[in-house]
Amino acid sequence: MNWTAVWAIYTSEMVRFFRTIAQSFISPVISTSLYFVVFGAAIGSRIDQVEGVSYGAFIVPGLIMLSVMTQALSNASFGIYFPKFIGTIYELLSAPISFLEIVLGYVGAAATKALFIGVVILATASLFVDVPIAHPGAMVLFLVLTCLSFSLFGFIIGIWAGNFEQLQLIPLLVVTPLVFLGGSFYSISMLPPVWQKITLFNPVVYLISGFRWSFFGTADVPIGLSLLAIGGFTALCLGAIWWIFKTGWRIRS
Repeated sequence: MNWTAVWAIYTSEMVRFFRTIAQSFISPVISTSLYFVVFGAAIGSRIDQVEGVSYGAFIVPGLIMLSVMTQALSNASFGIYFPKFIGTIYELLSAPISFLEIVLGYVGAAATKALFIGVVILATASLFVDVPIAHPGAMVLFLVLTCLSFSLFGFIIGIWAGNFEQLQLIPLLVVTPLVFLGGSFYSISMLPPVWQKITLFNPVVYLISGFRWSFFGTADVPIGLSLLAIGGFTALCLGAIWWIFKTGWRIRS
């Protein structure tokens, strides 16, 4: 393993992130505050508790997962797409480094950025409501796995995208709606029985449910299914990336 190459790619991506650290820090703080104003004040005043938890605290895990997923996707997809766009990806492919080292550098940086955003949102939310964490270890595990898995997915999107419009297509039209419909701001037990069953086909439900369980000890689906879902998604993304580098799809044309 060429750790020097991994570190070079990782630090290059992180330097780009720290150049805009003010925006990276201020943006999630403002957006989280707005969510609490809209959902916590306007809706929270009409909903006392959800599954024994105050509504303001209940939406915190959903807020974190919404931001972490979208940030991991956007950072990872842009990180690998930009070298494709300007042509420097061929320098990477011709260098004496393996595809695993390339993936570790780009995905590791994107996951780190998403993790930073998640911590910032959790800290901001703590200023508005008391957020208990029943299972800290599980919370960290779900957060890290989500950052990694969606960074891997974003890496695939960056390879697939042929232009900047396609780069935003899947995050905007697929992932964001799935997150909003995945129980980010409500429990699926509040839905009619038919829609509860339909919602279970949304894979994001299992991630948000497991992450919420780590905070409050309650979940819409069994915690084992949540771990299985995120583990399967990560394995699927890794398999897709292995196939991409094996065949050279979209990177050697």
